[in-house]
Amino acid sequence: MERIPILKMGKLLLVTIQVDMHDRLAMTLQDDLTTRIVKDRAKGVLIDISALDLVDSFIGRMINNIAAMAKILDADTVLVGMQPAVAITLVELGLTLEGVKTALNVDRGMKMLGLGGMS
Repeated sequence: MERIPILKMGKLLLVTIQVDMHDRLAMTLQDDLTTRIVKDRAKGVLIDISALDLVDSFIGRMINNIAAMAKILDADTVLVGMQPAVAITLVELGLTLEGVKTALNVDRGMKMLGLGGMS
């Protein structure tokens, strides 16, 4: 089964989505990530979507769900690298991504999580 790697960097979990997301992969990521937040006692989740050209309503809701679950598990979520077309699509679909912080890049996202960064 295809999985998206989750890297641990101190108290941070880093997820870089470099493949086209489909519904099953998004559900697997949600499950894997919530398990890892608990196991690793993560305080932050950084999701890099810079390689995604498209996001549908299901994937948008999954990102929302991941952030909500992370919050319940005492971890903040920052979404980084959103392409303009993805942002436009999310707005057109009416998805506001409540509770999801966004940053232009990984460095800024790490700063938002209080974990350094360089720019």
